Amino acid sequence: MLYALIGEDAPNTHEKRMAVRTEHLARLAALQADGRLILAGPCPAVDSPDPGPAGFTGSVIVAEFASLEEAQAWASADPYTTTGVFARCTVKPFKKVFPQ
Repeated sequence: MLYALIGEDAPNTHEKRMAVRTEHLARLAALQADGRLILAGPCPAVDSPDPGPAGFTGSVIVAEFASLEEAQAWASADPYTTTGVFARCTVKPFKKVFPQ
């Protein structure tokens, strides 16, 4: 089943985010290599694809996992969670409707 992982950044964590970004992206690349990643990306803090020093307010990931518990465990082990970039990460089942 698909799950949406919605991470919300803690205040003033842009530098911390950048420090662990490579490790975070490697985990996403592994999901992609397994054919389980639907989409992933950050939410800019300002209305721009490159927010510069304004940074990001969080991230959204939609991926396939065997269960809600597996999706939650994946989110809990992500470097953005373990290093405190995310103040919280909500994981919920997701039903893709479009594009078909």
